Amino acid sequence: MKMAPILRAFATNVPALSTLLVHTGQHYDKDMSDKLFEDLRLPRPDINLDVGSASHAVQTAEVMRRFEPVIDTYGPSCVLVVGDVNSTLACALVAVKKDVPVVHVEAGLRSYDRRMPEEINRVLTDQVADRLYTTERSAESNLLREGIDAERVSFVGNVMIDSLLQNRKLAREPADTLKAEGFSPELIAGPEGYGVVTLHRPSNVDHPGTLASLLEVLNEIATQLPLIFALHPRTRANIERFGLDHQIKSKRLVLLPPQGYLEMVGLLAGARIVLTDSGGLQEETTALGVPCLTLRENTERPITVEQGTNTMVGRDTAAIRHQAVEILAGRGKHGRVPEFWDGHAAERIANDLADWLLGQHQSRASA
Repeated sequence: MKMAPILRAFATNVPALSTLLVHTGQHYDKDMSDKLFEDLRLPRPDINLDVGSASHAVQTAEVMRRFEPVIDTYGPSCVLVVGDVNSTLACALVAVKKDVPVVHVEAGLRSYDRRMPEEINRVLTDQVADRLYTTERSAESNLLREGIDAERVSFVGNVMIDSLLQNRKLAREPADTLKAEGFSPELIAGPEGYGVVTLHRPSNVDHPGTLASLLEVLNEIATQLPLIFALHPRTRANIERFGLDHQIKSKRLVLLPPQGYLEMVGLLAGARIVLTDSGGLQEETTALGVPCLTLRENTERPITVEQGTNTMVGRDTAAIRHQAVEILAGRGKHGRVPEFWDGHAAERIANDLADWLLGQHQSRASA
């Protein structure tokens, strides 16, 4: 979702920036990986490392082991990484140890929760990056506090919103999504509308008591409006492992397999409320003007709370219940779209990176 608009902007920039697209294979589920390439009209990866699932240490090490020969073979001018997954840090570490400049898109976001593996990935990647592109102005303040030179940082906006705006008209109708999964579209045809749920964070789905209490409050909310729950493989596996199938009491709590990007955009755009622990959905709901309840204790995207439609509720079922009632009564946050979330972030990255790489080349030539 972040790479698609970047590649398009690189291809149309003057001068064009040639690229080699490497897919690490960290996300290996067909519905969560292959379909994204199709929906986003991304070219097939030039190289797929096929790393697959493993512990954080093993996965990070395996990406590094398989990515190093790519650097040796192709000798890139820079390595561009996005976001905060294990692949982001792994590829950045390989590049910097090979004396290849690192470019980080979505730099400077901080939850200040070191228990989140993504936070470690973000902090370390930013420290070794040579060029850092931020989605919101507070991100630069975070980087400056960590000793990163302001000259390395450029505020460009949010490429996730580039993808959202580019694909909004192509989004699949929610009724069609339900029908394709074997559910009656009549479930969401009523005047109350529907809500969308996603949960995948270990803090929410890896503990039987926590997951059970969240399922219980979702059942309660589903009595007021149908909820479409797109189940992450980790969440589905844990519901079965913990014997919580009986917790899915309401027929208005609709469990779907992982959905493609165009299906999710359609579901989000038509929702009255979104309950999630996803960072990306916090941003997308803000851009779409849809009230969002984030089931986490903190967020690395504070602008979605300060300016957008996002409300942090943690795992407090009373708070979740109360805020859901407020939203359904029409008292949810309206918010506004943040600065530079305008669909042109990737173009700003391409323009800046072309100039920066030219400057790097001239400096090396002079040396």
